[in-house]
Amino acid sequence: MSRVGKYPVSVPSGVSVKITGPNLTVSGKLGESQLALRDNVEVTLDGNLVWVKPKDESKHARMMWGTTRALINNMVKGVSEGFTVNLEINGVGYRAAVEGSVLKLQLGYSHDINFPIPADVTMKCEKPTAITISGRDSQRVGQIAAEIRAFRGPEPYKGKGIKYQTETILRKEGKKK
Repeated sequence: MSRVGKYPVSVPSGVSVKITGPNLTVSGKLGESQLALRDNVEVTLDGNLVWVKPKDESKHARMMWGTTRALINNMVKGVSEGFTVNLEINGVGYRAAVEGSVLKLQLGYSHDINFPIPADVTMKCEKPTAITISGRDSQRVGQIAAEIRAFRGPEPYKGKGIKYQTETILRKEGKKK
C-alpha cells in the first residue's frame, strides 16, 4: 500500500478543483494548473478532499498512485501559497540585479550573464547577493534555481559562487607548504 497515496489531499478555501475526463484542473489566487491523469489511477472529489486510488493492483498502477497524489498536492499548494527558492551569492564582486524581465548576473567572468525571467516565475533581488525565485509550479521553480546555480556553483576552498540558502558547503583545507 502506498504510504503517500492513502491520504487524501485537502483543498483549502479559495482553491477550486475540477475533474473533467482525463484532466484535473486546480485554480486559486496564484493562477491555474492542469494535470493529465493516468488511466490506471482513479481520482475522486469528495467535498474538500481529493482521493486517489489505483484501478488495479499492477505495479505501475501502485507506482502512479503515490505520484499522482503528490502532484495534486503540489498543485494545490502552488496555486494557494506558491513555492519559493532562495539563492545566495558569495564572492568579491559577485552580484545580481533584476532589470525588467532579465536577471543580470556578475559572477567574475569577463562578461555579464543575462538570464531571461520566464513569465510564470517571479524573481526579486532584495540585496545584490540574494536572489528569491517564486512561482506556482514546484518543478519549474527548482529547475530555474538549478540553472542559475549552474552558472557558478559553489567551490569548496573559499565558498565562492551561487548556493541555495539552506545548502552547506563542505570546505576543504588549502594546500600545505
